[in-house]
Amino acid sequence: MAVKITDICINCDACLDECPTESIVDNDENPTGEDIYYVNPETCTECIGDNDEPACAEACPTEGCIVWDVREGASHPVRDGMTAGEPCVED
Repeated sequence: MAVKITDICINCDACLDECPTESIVDNDENPTGEDIYYVNPETCTECIGDNDEPACAEACPTEGCIVWDVREGASHPVRDGMTAGEPCVED
């Protein structure tokens, strides 16, 4: 599992510097071509071992923008009790 930035993202850059694995790229570098920020599932660790919650979601000012996601290529374990599509952090 990894995290995913949804299309309600306001492109504020708050998450970019918070990611300890530099897994987040802005919309200009999104490999899917979508006009939203992108989290690389191959390198996203959900901040396990770094933070109690994903640092990107903690920094994000848009409630529900960053959600848990199951994508092919995710190489790290899911946090216990998390469900794909649910916000990583509840305000």
